[in-house]
Amino acid sequence: MNFDLSDEQRLLQDSVERLMSDWYTFDHHRSYQEDNAGYSEAMWARYAELGLLALPFAEEHGGFGGGAIEVMTVMEAFGKALILEPYFATVVLAGAVLRYGASEEQKADIIPQIAEGRMKLAFAYAESQSRYDLFDVETKATKDADGWTLNGAKGLVLHGDAADKIVVTARTAGDTRDTDGIGLFLVDAEAPGLARRGYATQHGLRAAEITLQNVPVRSAQVIGDPAGSFPIISRVADEAVAALCAEAVGCFVKMQSVTLDYLKMREQFGRKIGTFQVLQHRAVDILVELEQSRSMAMYAAMMASECDATERERAVSAAKVQIGRSAKAIGHQSIQLHGAIGMTMEYSIGHYFKRVAMIDTLFGDADHHLRRFAALGGLVDPQSIQLTPSHD
Repeated sequence: MNFDLSDEQRLLQDSVERLMSDWYTFDHHRSYQEDNAGYSEAMWARYAELGLLALPFAEEHGGFGGGAIEVMTVMEAFGKALILEPYFATVVLAGAVLRYGASEEQKADIIPQIAEGRMKLAFAYAESQSRYDLFDVETKATKDADGWTLNGAKGLVLHGDAADKIVVTARTAGDTRDTDGIGLFLVDAEAPGLARRGYATQHGLRAAEITLQNVPVRSAQVIGDPAGSFPIISRVADEAVAALCAEAVGCFVKMQSVTLDYLKMREQFGRKIGTFQVLQHRAVDILVELEQSRSMAMYAAMMASECDATERERAVSAAKVQIGRSAKAIGHQSIQLHGAIGMTMEYSIGHYFKRVAMIDTLFGDADHHLRRFAALGGLVDPQSIQLTPSHD
């Protein structure tokens, strides 16, 4: 396989990393977090100006025709900077729903607004009982003369409090855990009967709890087949996991860099602690975990567009297992090597650890994906799976 970026991809990488270095230091991150929105609207406008909001969409819909590798490049740079803006929610998650399920009319209406920074979206898929099962949907969509009526509740809707429109999964037929009978509905955030409770998550991003009480949805707001949307949802989740793996690698790169700088600066017993061989060994352990994660993130990105669902899911699950385990290993080592300062809010390393810990849980943690990998025929004996490994 060729792991080298093309000239265009390297130009994209340089542009995004330059933007982050100029406008997204850790001090910038903290100041943006204190904004009422929880992120920077000025940075959102810069993303639009640079073309990042249009990146994965087809050119005929106002995009740049980028793929999973381009998204991986951007997400890694965003991971290094700990960005707070709703890029993942709008472009990666809800944007993928539009790319795979929306009609030409819906794409022509919505995608240009996303690309120009005039519309933010969120994807409401999780419910209190569903955990990691995307098909576990209790929210109901009832057909009526004018379209559909939605009733139910959604949890942990990333950037749901900032979205202009929300893509909602709802059941049109079948039982709660059936994969058939699930539809996708594009709901206006100010629709009557829709209520949002926004809050800050553990790692600093925003999310919302959403309740739907007799929310009217026109037929033109249905995305794809109202009874057969689960294959789209599953594919969107796989692409989202690939993007999260890339973001985690960006976090790991920064965690390694900050930790090495600290080892070279901190003195104990009259010597730089980086000269102690046992700490050098631990620094090497961080590097090994980082490089393993980078390789698996690349693999997930290359397989994200695979049409064979089984092959795609196996690759994505394998990558997510590695990312989850590396998040714990690198996080624990980085915090311990920093000592007490690593746990303070004023220092960056703890913020990165929180972010990678949350990435581990989004769309299934390492244990969940190890089980899925085994079930898909991966080279793992389900009886030999050791859950929640420790890193002493």
